[in-house]
Amino acid sequence: MDVVSALVVFSALAAVICARARAAGPALLFGAVAIALFVTTPLGAGVPEATASVAGWVGDTAGQLLNAADTS
Repeated sequence: MDVVSALVVFSALAAVICARARAAGPALLFGAVAIALFVTTPLGAGVPEATASVAGWVGDTAGQLLNAADTS
């Protein structure tokens, strides 16, 4: 296990521990760090593109729904 993978696992585990202790701020911080580190790995390299495509699909669908509501 390389260093980045160990840091991702540690950050995710720390986020879970903080969430179980009802410490929302540190849990969010550790979660954000885990996601940022995961995106830098080869396995998570496609996450930003996938997120952008889903956000674009939601925006396109919402625009079509709004246009359909305006024409009715």
